[in-house]
Amino acid sequence: MPAVWTFLFGLWGLSRQGSVWRDEAATWQVAQRSPSEIVHMLGNVDVVHGCYYLFMHALFACFGPGTTTLRLPSVLAAAVAAACVGAIGHRLAGPWAGLAGGLAFGLLPAVQFYLQEGRPYALVAAGAGISTLLLVVLLQGRGPGGRGLGGRGLRGWHLTAHWAAYGGIVLMSGLLNWLSLLILPAHMTTLIWSRADRGVWTRWTAASGVATACALPLVLFSRGQSAQVSWIPPLTWHMLTGPAVLLAIGGAGALLDRPRAGRLSAAVVGLPLLAVPQLALIALSLVQPLFLDRYILFSLLGLALLIGTAVGAAIRAATPRFPRASRWILPVAIAAAMAALLPQALAKRSPASRVDDVLAVTSDIRRLKETGNAVLFIPSARRDTESVTPGAFTGLRDIALTRSPRDSGTLKGTEAAPARIRAAMLAERRILLVTDAPQVAREPGAERDKVKSAVLREHFRAIADAQVRGRRVTLYERRAPAH
Repeated sequence: MPAVWTFLFGLWGLSRQGSVWRDEAATWQVAQRSPSEIVHMLGNVDVVHGCYYLFMHALFACFGPGTTTLRLPSVLAAAVAAACVGAIGHRLAGPWAGLAGGLAFGLLPAVQFYLQEGRPYALVAAGAGISTLLLVVLLQGRGPGGRGLGGRGLRGWHLTAHWAAYGGIVLMSGLLNWLSLLILPAHMTTLIWSRADRGVWTRWTAASGVATACALPLVLFSRGQSAQVSWIPPLTWHMLTGPAVLLAIGGAGALLDRPRAGRLSAAVVGLPLLAVPQLALIALSLVQPLFLDRYILFSLLGLALLIGTAVGAAIRAATPRFPRASRWILPVAIAAAMAALLPQALAKRSPASRVDDVLAVTSDIRRLKETGNAVLFIPSARRDTESVTPGAFTGLRDIALTRSPRDSGTLKGTEAAPARIRAAMLAERRILLVTDAPQVAREPGAERDKVKSAVLREHFRAIADAQVRGRRVTLYERRAPAH
């Protein structure tokens, strides 16, 4: 039920009225390159998402590019993650807690945002859910006589296969985004809290160690591309408000479960899963700014599990005195949550929910362009509009570009030196500029972009302008020479 519930939430408004924002545009353009071109690019940029790009390339090759192909993997992954929350909750706190936790996962605002995102974060959450469920199964299988809390024991090759699957899933998640390895200290905390025996510790150390060692080359290589995340702002007290609220909610749910050392419970699994990745990313961000909620989306599995535990505890407490009324606690809670979150849910499914829309200005480009006109992009990253919809730029000449994104193994191509760009611009009568709308634009940082802006300001005048969903296209005409 949680899987179907979350899947239907994901299908609702999946296309976002045909909009695609800049992060998804990166997936879109890279997925349409050949495997050799993708590997070439990964040597220069975005190696942290390499496995995801190759996966999406295969999907685009099979089903063709489109918003459904772009986002449906995230929808399916979020449904898997919700099912894992439901299964873990059922095992540790009963069927009501499992059902409530699984349904709550799909309702969380951050989950609703990223389950319709053409990026790997929902897939990482699915991997975290599967690995956590495997860990719970393994811990339950280590009770007296090899029989766990669920009455099922794991022996011989079954035990080995489960641990191998655990390590493999952790590795796959790490290859999709190496920050997902922060789940390992969360799982370690669960092992400590539940007083796992020596055999469990030995096998967990082996499985997690192999997974980490296999992912380590990616971690080290990606450090050389850290300039990609230089735009992330330093950590501030204001940025800690969100994690503090999540931890408060999760802590309240954990208290209702009455956790204690030596007992495997929803709180012993859920609270570390929520808290440890959040706190670890905060600590990492003190060294290098990295604090973005999407990097640890998987920690919300713990929050959903703890919410489900709280609802399950309420139902158990009410059942002896109000057996009929207790059955309505979960439906009423879900209905109230849906009503409260409906405005957010609608907003997250609108084109305005993202900082921009790569496709929004394509109709204006077609309307304003004339064959032979020049085109410029400020910053050069806004060339993603052309990479995603090359047909809209047919007949235009990219006068700053020396090597295309494909040929240069980059996302935005290689541009000429500032002096050459200036000379090329002064030789043009009309130039079409694609840039950010003022609401989201930043001051030009690269020298090339400063030269582009200066030449347009001093030697050209705007004769047409259109701004749509964070993108802007302006047609400039050369000023008449002064007499």
